[in-house]
Amino acid sequence: MKLKALIVDDEYPARQELRFLLNNFDNIEIVGEAANAQEALALIKALDYQILFLDISMPGMTGLELGAAIQGLPQQPHVIFVTAYDEYAVQAFEVNAVDYLLKPVEPGRLKKAIDKVVKANHENSGTNTDKAGNDTDKAKAKIDPSKIRIDRIPAEKQGKTVLVAESDIFYAFTEQDYIYIKTFTDKLLTRFTLKELEARLNPQVFFRTHRCYLVNLHKVREIVPFFNGTYNLVVEDKENSEVPVSRAQAKKLRKILGF
Repeated sequence: MKLKALIVDDEYPARQELRFLLNNFDNIEIVGEAANAQEALALIKALDYQILFLDISMPGMTGLELGAAIQGLPQQPHVIFVTAYDEYAVQAFEVNAVDYLLKPVEPGRLKKAIDKVVKANHENSGTNTDKAGNDTDKAKAKIDPSKIRIDRIPAEKQGKTVLVAESDIFYAFTEQDYIYIKTFTDKLLTRFTLKELEARLNPQVFFRTHRCYLVNLHKVREIVPFFNGTYNLVVEDKENSEVPVSRAQAKKLRKILGF
């Protein structure tokens, strides 16, 4: 089972570097980023993360304050602090941190921290009973966190992480190795691949028109024939953007729409 991870750091390059390192771990799935603790707290309340990579020195609420704030939540992610400062280690473990990593993060040291979380998850999976003698862990096992689905996608906007509702997404696309979400007015950077977005978004609504495009069919206004059996879809955003449909996907689209 993959651990759903949230990266919290006010510095974008630091988030990029940590994401790059974590991409080497098959048991980690990065499903969110936040540029400050307040945004992170909102994300943690919206989705059941198993692991939180948390900076300490951030504007507004600090990472230590966030660590304290999540103690009262019914579902708490395991916290690994990732910071440039070594003087907060004692305070970090006072809020039940699993580990404390110093920047720049060494891959080997990161692996040890993740292994601690894996071990803690395994130890917490033991059988417990409630006062009535019921097997509470069996009841919890029926709820698979990997099956939890929310209809919002984290994306970057002016240095902040915003949660974009599925209904507000017109299409997603690849541009120069980055993935963007297009809303009515905005073009927002997301850290998901198109394949990951395709898996997260409602398959009854979102259609992969092209290797570089995923479109919300509810937002399509016109279907314009192009050449060699391909099409362009005109969507109802502010710019009346055109989304290409490859020849192979055009056949599937015609079948879906019945034309």
